[in-house]
Amino acid sequence: MTKQQIMNQLAERNNGFLLTSDVVTAGISKTYLSEYVKKFNFERVAQGVYMSEDAWLDELYIIQLRSKEAVFSHETALYLHGLMEREPSCTTLTVNRTYNATHLRKRGYKIYTVCSELLNFGRTTIETNYGNQVMVYDMDRTLCDIIRCRDKMDVQVFQTAMKEYMRSNSKNLTNLMRYARILGIEETVKMYVEVML
Repeated sequence: MTKQQIMNQLAERNNGFLLTSDVVTAGISKTYLSEYVKKFNFERVAQGVYMSEDAWLDELYIIQLRSKEAVFSHETALYLHGLMEREPSCTTLTVNRTYNATHLRKRGYKIYTVCSELLNFGRTTIETNYGNQVMVYDMDRTLCDIIRCRDKMDVQVFQTAMKEYMRSNSKNLTNLMRYARILGIEETVKMYVEVML
């Protein structure tokens, strides 16, 4: 297989995006990457991330490509699950406490940190509006997260999320209460659920 065929496969696998790290891992030099990017009109959209002409600019996917361990949470997760009426004004992510998220904060993203045991707890994947898969907390974990942070949230967003969750056919109250118990907010979640039922 030629270098160009490998690069084509890498771009196809990532829906029209090329990552410098993937190219180097495949044994191809950065010099060849630079030539390929110019030849096929790829655009640099972030450090180490290039996008083909026919790919859609998907900010959430680009964030995920650059920060593979980050999980979309809180308001961004609400939006991805359809529990929010409008797109959030700020992208929200959760990372491991040991992760250096300075580059994410500098871009204006809201960052929450958790211990490593809780980072993958309730994590799933979801499709963005552009058809790309990103990591996000499931609806039940997201609801627990917003209840934990309700004092820092817009009241309207919080109320809408609670109502939409309770109406959703995808809700899992058993999961919700299990997550709440593990996160130490069981009584608070129980109170909100009883009010909403």
